[in-house]
Amino acid sequence: MTEEARFTYESLQDARSIADYFQSLMEGFEKGSIVLKSEEGELNLHPKDMLTFAIRAKKKNEKTKLTVKISWKDTGRSDNAFSISA
Repeated sequence: MTEEARFTYESLQDARSIADYFQSLMEGFEKGSIVLKSEEGELNLHPKDMLTFAIRAKKKNEKTKLTVKISWKDTGRSDNAFSISA
């Protein structure tokens, strides 16, 4: 069964605020847990093992765009441990 969850947030921020968000992301990657929250909802992520990292930058006239993409495959680990014993 395929399960899909999405989280989207966009706002105008100063550079210091963006740096603070990136600091929180760094801490989350180190801990293996990132929680994204807004008024619209919440999404819990558990990055671990090998991750794909991509970075792109584009300048056109006065507009600059920086895109950072990080992806990974969840191993299917459930928070509910499964065991069989006799």
